[in-house]
Amino acid sequence: MPTLTIFRAAGLAALLWAGSASAVVVVGADHANLQYTGRIDFADKAAPVISWPGTSIEGNFTGTSLTITLDDQYGKNWFNVFIDGKLDKPVIISAAKGGKTYPVATGLPAGPHRFLITKRTEGEEGATVFRGLELADGAKLLAPPPRKARRIAFFGDSITSGMGNEAPEDGPDHELKDKNNFMAYDAITARALDAEMHVVSQSGIGVMISWFPFIMPQFYDQLSAVGNNDSRWDFRQWTPDVVVINLFQNDKWLIDREQRLKPIPTDEQRIAAYKDLVKKIRAEYPRAYIVCALGSMDAVSPGSKWPGYVSSAVAQLRAEQDERIDTLFFDYTGYDKHPRVKHHQANAAKLTAFIRQKMGW
Repeated sequence: MPTLTIFRAAGLAALLWAGSASAVVVVGADHANLQYTGRIDFADKAAPVISWPGTSIEGNFTGTSLTITLDDQYGKNWFNVFIDGKLDKPVIISAAKGGKTYPVATGLPAGPHRFLITKRTEGEEGATVFRGLELADGAKLLAPPPRKARRIAFFGDSITSGMGNEAPEDGPDHELKDKNNFMAYDAITARALDAEMHVVSQSGIGVMISWFPFIMPQFYDQLSAVGNNDSRWDFRQWTPDVVVINLFQNDKWLIDREQRLKPIPTDEQRIAAYKDLVKKIRAEYPRAYIVCALGSMDAVSPGSKWPGYVSSAVAQLRAEQDERIDTLFFDYTGYDKHPRVKHHQANAAKLTAFIRQKMGW
């Protein structure tokens, strides 16, 4: 994904307004014209806490410049800022630890402009407090864009988060700079369908076992994405039309390859565990169309039993009168690392077509 600018803590002072000779208009994070999307902690409306990948803030403004202020927990989070709908030219922020101000646009032409901020990284990189904006002297925040009518919720692991998706094909998967949820299949699908999205994902998470001591059935209902915690999301705040679940890749690795879950669960236990998670999500979204997806890593490789577990769970749920549910398996490419952007684009195309057909979108 081409980038316009990358801001890092090092050398940031040189990028701040030289001398700040001219006045600026300060816009608080609680301004009514800011449009937030995602599971965001608004306990302090003037200091909302962002932790989930794909969480976004957008708005319209006048003036020639835009600066944003973030207070990052660990100094590990990365953000995109798009100006005037130029989605192929993000300003990329590598957030420094603590409170910092980041100028993201200068020298804009007179007239109205728009911005979109999205979180590239996920909860394992920590939380970020959004402290607001600064606009040019005499500028103002305009009414926000209308909310999208369609809504999709995604529950997944590193694939859904976008782990390593912007890395070179022969490069490592773990670099934070290469994790960009905006170019993962879920975000690409949401844009193609003109839908709002909420992303509930964590690299390494599974349904029965994870690479850490919590699993999706303990995580799916949290307000904060920073580890396993006692925060609780109010599901009444936002109801999706479609739910996409893409899990079981880590279960495959940890159960079949690593054999870390003892005793090794039977096929019936694997099906039951998946079914139980889907039922938890269904209880929160009784009218949503649920897509039980899997792939495109080796959980869908030839001979893998894991797509069959998903299919069996869905068949059982259908037999229990849940008719608004189906399966979708992304194609296995043989690529042995996390999907890169081109793989996400192919997966998004398949998912977009599927949802269009099922929902008449």
